[in-house]
Amino acid sequence: MASDGGRKQFWKRSGAKVPGSIQHVYGAQHPPFDPLLHGTLVKPGSKPPTTPVKLKKVSTFQEFESNTSDAWDLGDDDDELLAIASENLNTEVVMETAHKVIENHSKLQEQQKFQEEHLQEENQVESAELTSIACGDNRLVKSISEGHTSSSSDNASENSSMQRSQSLPQTSTPPLVSGMADCSTSVTPALTEREASRLDKFKQLLAGPNTDLEELRKLSWSGIPKRVRPIAWKLLSGYLPANVDRRESTLQRKRKEYFAFVEQYYDSRNDENHQDTYRQIHIDIPRMSPEVLRLQPKVTEIFERILFIWAIRHPASGYVQGINDLVTPFFVVFVCEYIEEEEVENFDVSSLPEEVLQNIEADSYWCMSKLLDGIQDNYTFAQPGIQKKVKMLEELVSRIDEQVHRHLDQHEVKYLQFAFRWMNNLLMREVPLRCTIRLWDTYQSEPEGFSHFHLYVCAAFLVRWRKEILEEKDFQELLIFLQNLPTVHWGNEEISILLAEAYRLKFAFADAPNHYKK
Repeated sequence: MASDGGRKQFWKRSGAKVPGSIQHVYGAQHPPFDPLLHGTLVKPGSKPPTTPVKLKKVSTFQEFESNTSDAWDLGDDDDELLAIASENLNTEVVMETAHKVIENHSKLQEQQKFQEEHLQEENQVESAELTSIACGDNRLVKSISEGHTSSSSDNASENSSMQRSQSLPQTSTPPLVSGMADCSTSVTPALTEREASRLDKFKQLLAGPNTDLEELRKLSWSGIPKRVRPIAWKLLSGYLPANVDRRESTLQRKRKEYFAFVEQYYDSRNDENHQDTYRQIHIDIPRMSPEVLRLQPKVTEIFERILFIWAIRHPASGYVQGINDLVTPFFVVFVCEYIEEEEVENFDVSSLPEEVLQNIEADSYWCMSKLLDGIQDNYTFAQPGIQKKVKMLEELVSRIDEQVHRHLDQHEVKYLQFAFRWMNNLLMREVPLRCTIRLWDTYQSEPEGFSHFHLYVCAAFLVRWRKEILEEKDFQELLIFLQNLPTVHWGNEEISILLAEAYRLKFAFADAPNHYKK
């Protein structure tokens, strides 16, 4: 009983001071208390209070609870006050305020847009200067002085193209569905702070008299900014020397050498000895990707020359289906070096000057040759290199995901039936071209990237689809899925995750061959 009495005394004593009691707080949210406006809150005949209203004394917890609300919840009384306040707001004032807010927001957006355009213009000019110094190539970009003297119509067209480019999403979202590489198809948005910082690091590295190739590989592993990708690929592939002073003479010599081969060998394409090779090249080129680019007659002509000359000069393998795909990434990246257009797939290659087209053709030939030198056993008789890699892939998957391996074996799906193309085309038929180009940034940064590291990328790629693979219970459905993997929306993010997983597998298994097998 004593405790009950004490409890009553507590509620009587502190009822008016407990947080959450009904007290009107005046300020910006609630207008001054007016008995005429707030008649529902005051009993008729009572005097308007000049201080916060005190609660009547309560004697039980139930009465206290019925007269209070929790201090951290918006109670009915607050809702009522807000409703009364809103009813008394002037409609004209509300509309005027809203109009000002919208107007201020629009001005802020225009200011940010102008700053992004200005930053993009500066970056384009800087990349043009860097490329002309490093490569000695005649990049078809406007100089600063030309930018100032250009006509108003030119400025308007440039501004409209920049507005279109900035309206697209950032690179963290999936790029264009049927587009090509980020360097070649998706319109480039304004650089993020991280991208700008990475671009500066590449520029500083490439600006020196002798490029540190080891440092360039480290930087390139995580992707190369598209503005410096052409020169970076030429250096990483071994086509250009690290010394800046020797690059121009090397380019001139190698380009001259390539067209000497064309003059010497290309006319023999219709000879009886070479007729089959040329016919097969002619058949395979229309099967290449992307479709819009491959249908251009000028592109077809360039690819036929590159592939035929390579086949004649490498009689141990000759031309093999799949080699044709390996020209495309080099060609697309090197076209980016000479044009301002962001979407190469919609660009008319024949509009470039003949000298520029010859430079692109020769550079693509030599870089593709450097790549194939490291994986030529993939294309010799019976393609032993691919046979060996597929077998290694099977053993590796059996160790890293035995459940997937057993599922494929149970349904009699052989690795050679789907992984042969992965090795033959370096996954180019499995992922969009934009992803292939990002993949090749890392391959060219890795020692034996196209031959050795590619194996771990394929293993990570297969295990990436484990859920879908385990759900398929039929041989035909499994094979159809593995030959048509849903990667059309893939972008840099997915490729980066794939490469990280491949590196983890390489770290675990590459130097421990005994772990390959059970």
